[in-house]
Amino acid sequence: MTINDPIKSLSIASSSDAHPVEQKNKFWRYARYAAIGLAANVALWGITLAYLKTAKPVYTSSWAVIVPGAGSGVSVNLPEIGQASSSSSSPFGSASMDPRANYQFLITNESVLEEAANQLKIPLKQLGKPKVKLVDNTSIMEFEVTGPTAKDAQLRSHAIYEALQTKLSQLRLEEVAKREQGSQATLTSAREKLQQAQKTLSEYKASSGLSSGDQVKDLSNNIEQLRKQRAESYAQVQQSTTRLSQLSSDLDITVPEAANAFLLQADQLFQQNLKDYNESSSTLVVLKAKWGDNHPLVIKEAARREAARAAMLDRASSLLGRRVNLSILQHLNIKSESGSSRESLFRDLVAIQTDQQGIVAQNEALGNQIEELEARLKILVQKQSKLDNLQREVQIAEAVFASTLAKLDLGKSDIFISYPITQLLAEPTLPDEKTSPKPSIVFVGAGVASIFITTGLVLLWWRKETATYIKGKIKPNQPNILES
Repeated sequence: MTINDPIKSLSIASSSDAHPVEQKNKFWRYARYAAIGLAANVALWGITLAYLKTAKPVYTSSWAVIVPGAGSGVSVNLPEIGQASSSSSSPFGSASMDPRANYQFLITNESVLEEAANQLKIPLKQLGKPKVKLVDNTSIMEFEVTGPTAKDAQLRSHAIYEALQTKLSQLRLEEVAKREQGSQATLTSAREKLQQAQKTLSEYKASSGLSSGDQVKDLSNNIEQLRKQRAESYAQVQQSTTRLSQLSSDLDITVPEAANAFLLQADQLFQQNLKDYNESSSTLVVLKAKWGDNHPLVIKEAARREAARAAMLDRASSLLGRRVNLSILQHLNIKSESGSSRESLFRDLVAIQTDQQGIVAQNEALGNQIEELEARLKILVQKQSKLDNLQREVQIAEAVFASTLAKLDLGKSDIFISYPITQLLAEPTLPDEKTSPKPSIVFVGAGVASIFITTGLVLLWWRKETATYIKGKIKPNQPNILES
């Protein structure tokens, strides 16, 4: 026989075989568990009803804000200076930064909530913090604000939104002020550089006598114009020379000789002597033909002609400033009468020479003037290089100053770079019913808790009842187990 044989011999006794004492204990155990279960359920439902009766109602107002994601840009063209542009990128351009997270921090910050509480004239603790939800894949933020009444919840929502806008405006103004403070230093530096460049340029203009590049250009044009005039003058000189040579060759007289002829022609005393000489010569020829050389009249007339000739030569020598003879006067072919064609040609010859001398003098004057202007142009060209450099420095300084000033003005207008604009997408709602406490949910919770309590007590009673029953059945058979 094995040790398992006594166990197999155990038999379950019927309940009718139980002792009266055990029946009594069993009854009291039933009563105790029933009392505990009843008390627990009464307490649970009592607390539930008390909570529903005493809990303060809570209303929730919801609203939504959108943060536009489009960036903006402004470009300004400055004539003859440059271009200034200002652009703001989209606040959602970076994947690592979401401006809604900043706004979520701000709207739950104590300073913003305190501002809202001051508007509502309630303590900060009573206001509470709004619930914020960032809607994925959008730029929308959803808010929930609670209050003891529906109207209070809506007013608190408006107050928190206004406080948020006030805080954002304050932050934007502070940012613009700090940015302007930094830009003012740059603007001051650009202004000082511009003033120094202008001063240097003015001093150089005063010392060099060169005021602008147009001055060199005008001087160069003047030189070219003078060269053109000199070329034309040279052509006139050549023309006059040719004409003068031709006329002098035709008349077989030089210009000085023609001038001498005019001089003698214009002198009355010389003309009178010439006339006396001519008349005496004519008379002498007639007398010689009639009387012979030794006739007194011939001798007298010859003496008269000789006197006229001597007076004529003396007067001519006096007028011309040199000694002349009768052959020279004959070569000049001076006529006593005026208005002849030869006299006219002599006049033309002298006039041509006079014009030629004038043109030659003009040509020489033009040449001298050109040389003087070319020397001045050479100096100005050397100075123009430095003048251009100084003017370029002034233009650069003007462009930097103007663009800095333009950017500063444009930066003032763009205040939504760090804190983008927000729009109230959905107005705060006026809730129709309270969000807590809700009797249906409370009753369901209390019912579930009651079921758990009752089930737990039943399981506890059943476990002890089974253990007592098994213990009572094992004791009577224990000696047989020990004997075996």
